[in-house]
Amino acid sequence: MILEMKVPSPGESITEVEIAEWLVQDGDYVEKDQAIAEVDSDKATLELPAEASGTITLKAEEGDAVEVGAVVCLIDTSAEKPGSEASNGTPETYKGGGDEGGANKEETKELMKDLNSGEKESNHEKAPNPANKTYASGTASPAAKKVLAEKGIDATSVSGTGKDGRITKEDAVNAVPSMGTPTGGNRGTSRSKMSMLRRKVAERLVEAKNTTAMLTTFNEVDMSPIFELRNQYKEDFKAKHGVSLGFMSFFTLAVVRALKLYPAVNSMIDGKEMISYDFCDISIAVSGPKGLMVPVIRNAENLSFRGVEAEVKRLAIRARDGQITVDEMTGGTFTISNGGVFGSMLSTPIINPPQSGI
Repeated sequence: MILEMKVPSPGESITEVEIAEWLVQDGDYVEKDQAIAEVDSDKATLELPAEASGTITLKAEEGDAVEVGAVVCLIDTSAEKPGSEASNGTPETYKGGGDEGGANKEETKELMKDLNSGEKESNHEKAPNPANKTYASGTASPAAKKVLAEKGIDATSVSGTGKDGRITKEDAVNAVPSMGTPTGGNRGTSRSKMSMLRRKVAERLVEAKNTTAMLTTFNEVDMSPIFELRNQYKEDFKAKHGVSLGFMSFFTLAVVRALKLYPAVNSMIDGKEMISYDFCDISIAVSGPKGLMVPVIRNAENLSFRGVEAEVKRLAIRARDGQITVDEMTGGTFTISNGGVFGSMLSTPIINPPQSGI
């Protein structure tokens, strides 16, 4: 029986996906529920599991854009699973018994001996003659070292005019820093196809920038009490709850309190109406191998520090492994983006529509 495997719908409003990577080869035998491909949508990267066991025939190439419901492969469920080839005995080429095997070993030893001997002679011939060099050759005097250090020049690039080639202070003063080589360096370029997810993220960022009236404001907060509190309890917290006490839980719970004080920020504009939420679904920006993803912590107002940290860890692992679903990345009411992890002091993040703030 030939089973047609069609692209399942990865989420509402998604009509097309892209074959990111085939995890099996054409003609392979696959087991039921085995991951056979990774497909990209404009929301996430998902694995495509085999619906039955059998021999697979691929009907789409990597990089192809296919519609939801289209056939991407065939599985011949009547095909038998190939048996493992048992290896009985040692291959003939590795047998060591017999006169012939012994003779081959002796020939190999003689050959290796000749090669090693030739290599030693070659190395001896290439060894430089140290007769023309002394300890002073290329060595900078203390005064010269200071000048070279101030000018950022490596002593090995300076030719000494002192006795036996010693680098004098005058040599250091006259030395000119290298300007680099204008030609001869690597000037290659490369092109790689962006995944559907990364293309969609780029489109949404540009669209949000062009269609929303964004205002960025900066406020300074003394984080010393947070640092002290975290340092005091982080070991006990991890031992008790099994997750680390990071800063994201402090940020999330602080945002929840702020949204309760200013409910207009926890809302969205829909035409001529404003929709306000009595819950806080906090989106957190996570950078993964597939690009920027924004999973959502549902009902953050009901979570404790442990609950937030556990959910952040779970979502981050799923995003990193490419297993996060569309439902886990939609429906947020506010976003937290922590650019500080990249060493920046200030940032101007772009709103994630239809949210009103980030």
